[in-house]
Amino acid sequence: MPLFVNKWTGDQHGSTCICLTKDERSSRKHVAPKVSVVIPLYNTERYIQECISSVLCQRYSDFEVLVIDDGSTDQSADLVNQIDDPRIRYVYQDNRGLPGARNTGIRLAKGRYIAFLDADDYWHPNKLAMHVRHLDENPRVGVSFSGSIFVDDNSLSMGVYQDPKLTHITPRDIYLANPIGNGSSPVIRKAVFDSIQFSSESNSARELSFFNERFRQSEDVECWMRIGLKTEWRFEGIVSRLTYYRVNNEGLSANWQAQLNSWLKMAAVINAYAPSFVKRNFSMAKAHQYRYLARRAVISGKGATAFKLMCNAIYSNPFVIVLSPKKTLVTLVCVSILLLFGERVFEQLVRLSRKKARAVPIIKYQF
Repeated sequence: MPLFVNKWTGDQHGSTCICLTKDERSSRKHVAPKVSVVIPLYNTERYIQECISSVLCQRYSDFEVLVIDDGSTDQSADLVNQIDDPRIRYVYQDNRGLPGARNTGIRLAKGRYIAFLDADDYWHPNKLAMHVRHLDENPRVGVSFSGSIFVDDNSLSMGVYQDPKLTHITPRDIYLANPIGNGSSPVIRKAVFDSIQFSSESNSARELSFFNERFRQSEDVECWMRIGLKTEWRFEGIVSRLTYYRVNNEGLSANWQAQLNSWLKMAAVINAYAPSFVKRNFSMAKAHQYRYLARRAVISGKGATAFKLMCNAIYSNPFVIVLSPKKTLVTLVCVSILLLFGERVFEQLVRLSRKKARAVPIIKYQF
């Protein structure tokens, strides 16, 4: 099997990733790692090597990588198996969806901390080091997360960032705006999952679950809500953009109607055990969800869809403009540009913003 050489370039110092030698990696094979990195994989052959390379190039090296192949039919498995590193464990299962792959990863994880990374995303080299330090120094924090940079299919910045609220996170914050942002952002204590586990039936067998496999979307927010409403664990973020989140207009992230239906289903599940909470916050949360989907439609250049979604947001709860005026007004301005001047003009403005955004260091992985 060929050796997988990892390098990263593109930061302001022109640094190079320092990886463990083969002997050093082998000596750690039978020692329980501190961090388990869970990568759910499903037909992501274009990005999987960049994804794994970003993990192997972490400046913090005490980790294992669990690649959970959720029934891929492309060449993803072959590409993973080309990587020669004993910290990587490849596991194949019949398709169960993203929550099913994450559940398998959690059950197999040996680490004290569990980090999730979707197979089409990647990390900054300081990601694990900063989260491990954050969790080590804050024993009451159960979920550590960071900001994100949106990248396109070619790993170029889209000039769009997630810079969420970082401290004093409440269940209302999660319900309205999900400050964790995306599934590749959090690093979570395994003890947190021990506190929310439940028994479920899969393949005619009972097993422990953590994410609800009835969801194909919104499964992460549903899980964060259970943590926020049913445990004493705290959510807290790091002041850095450490996750590169890929926007794929052809994937699940672009299907706004399916996302909305899944969100409504999630709200119904929460209502079953926290009805007073949902009653107080549902209309505002729904307005935030519509606005979020409108912003995604703007990124995809779908002006009419974005306009419809923003109308629905304001109709659901007009006070969304008061609660978060900047984000709401910026979204309305972008929607107006798309509708009045068309996608071509809007794309030209986006290109200008991307040129400016690329002054911000973007990590490039070679594999």
